[in-house]
Amino acid sequence: MASEDADESVNRGTDGPAGTGPGRGADDAGDPAGGPVGPGVAAAVAAAETAGPGNGETVRIDSWIWAVRLIKTRSQGAAACRGGHVHVNGERVKPAYSVRVGDEVRLRHEGRERVVIVKRLIRKRVGAPVAVQCYIDNSPPPPPREAIAPAGLRDRGAGRPTKRERRDLERLRGLKPPGFSSGMSGQEGRPRGR
Repeated sequence: MASEDADESVNRGTDGPAGTGPGRGADDAGDPAGGPVGPGVAAAVAAAETAGPGNGETVRIDSWIWAVRLIKTRSQGAAACRGGHVHVNGERVKPAYSVRVGDEVRLRHEGRERVVIVKRLIRKRVGAPVAVQCYIDNSPPPPPREAIAPAGLRDRGAGRPTKRERRDLERLRGLKPPGFSSGMSGQEGRPRGR
């Protein structure tokens, strides 16, 4: 099975499962736009490739999305997979799914969808300049900040909210406690013991 994966990645036009192969050196590593990168980034890419999986070895999807900085922690990556927020080649995947070079990964995280094509397999988390060398980003642009402004933010210096403003904010956010009615009529609104 592992040799079939290596053969498939070679047949897809890559230089091997880790993106390394004969004729590919640190000088050939370019940014996603195709331009040259600095010598420090090229050296870091080479170090990441040597720390990557060997021939026939695979990388888990939760580990890969964490290593290329699409998600902050590996446990968040596993939770996203279990929650159905990670798709590889159109299929919902579990955290232990083995990702290969050329796979399309769709990740929904923090209200944004990321669509990336796997360019290089790595296991260890790397810096941002190196991480962008490991995938091709086909994500739609993020929505403007005004469109995703959180509900209920108060102006600076406005002080504490009044009781009425607090109730309006809770209603907006949907934080109304169960069994709580906003109207004060009937037995619910009267204090006990008087």
